[in-house]
Amino acid sequence: MQLWFSRASEISIREQLVTQVILGILGGELAPGDRLPSTRGLARRFRLHPNTVSAGYRDLELRKWVESRKGSGVYVSAERPPYPSNGIALDQLISDFFGSARKLNAPLGEIRSRLRRWLDLQPPDHFLVIEPDPGLARIIVTEMQKAVTFPVQSCEPKDYALLADGSVPVAVSFSVAQAREVVPRQAEILTLKLRSAGASLARYLPASRTALVGIASGWAPFLKNARTMLIAAGFHSDCLVVRDTTKPGWQRGLKETAAIVCDSLTAESLKRARRVLSFPLLSEPSLKELCEYEQFIRSPLTP
Repeated sequence: MQLWFSRASEISIREQLVTQVILGILGGELAPGDRLPSTRGLARRFRLHPNTVSAGYRDLELRKWVESRKGSGVYVSAERPPYPSNGIALDQLISDFFGSARKLNAPLGEIRSRLRRWLDLQPPDHFLVIEPDPGLARIIVTEMQKAVTFPVQSCEPKDYALLADGSVPVAVSFSVAQAREVVPRQAEILTLKLRSAGASLARYLPASRTALVGIASGWAPFLKNARTMLIAAGFHSDCLVVRDTTKPGWQRGLKETAAIVCDSLTAESLKRARRVLSFPLLSEPSLKELCEYEQFIRSPLTP
């Protein structure tokens, strides 16, 4: 079995050794009962610290991949241990690829270049909401995830580069300018529009102006807009119980209200309440656009 180690990698030498031995066993290069190189021999050959090699072998023994025989050496175990993670299977495929590439005597630089090209050709596999307001981001992610099957994540603009790989950038209309500062110029940003607060409340009005109404959300603008709309509709401010869900004890007093006006995320925490009026923030056209975009990505290319 051929081994190689990269000292420039963020993966420790010990973990590189462990992974390559496991892949060698899974790929059939190492059969049950095969003896592994001695600790000193392996350390001398690759200029590794003997303690690093010993630590790798101990790790493999703890995982039941190898067994240590006193005075004889380290051998591949007779039985292969279970491995529940898909990561090992992926590592094996990648290892097989590099093995085949080495047989072609392909330069490492060309292999890397080709890999980057193929990775760039792969379609995205999740939506990434770029939003500086964490409260709004949580609500948007909740509503998007109910409409699409792709995973939905969120990040602040400053963290976009860390999570950008394989993502479709998404931003609400008033945050697009901030998102554009971090997203590459050639990349498209899906823009989401919010519903009209007035239109959302209209179907519930007129209502008893003396009823006690709760307003709950973790997004400050929602609290402000809902309170403003209800006061404009004739409710006295003393009849409104406003609760910020980011504060401790935010549900206090909401049981006494006739209804609770909230965002879609907060509604999930109020399923036992008598009457919850949940108002989605995203407009129907925006949700439809998200679904159509996802369908386009999932559809196979046709001539």
